Amino acid sequence: MPTYDYHCKENDQIVEVKHPINEKLTNWGEVCSHTGMDLGNTSADSPVARLISGGQVVKSSTLKNPEPACAPGGCCSGGMCGM
Repeated sequence: MPTYDYHCKENDQIVEVKHPINEKLTNWGEVCSHTGMDLGNTSADSPVARLISGGQVVKSSTLKNPEPACAPGGCCSGGMCGM
């Protein structure tokens, strides 16, 4: 399943979401629903924008819910998935 990065201007958060290619999320409530995150102080109908990314355009350290890196000797060389 593809992964997309969404930015919420109201709270300035970037969140990584996995969903089918034919689906597009339009508000913070949909992003939170897909990720299991709490809305926090942001309104559910606050608009989000899907970011254009390819490779390492968005650093994982800026994501609200970054994916953990592999352990050394794990599934990829150097223990850093995608690197």
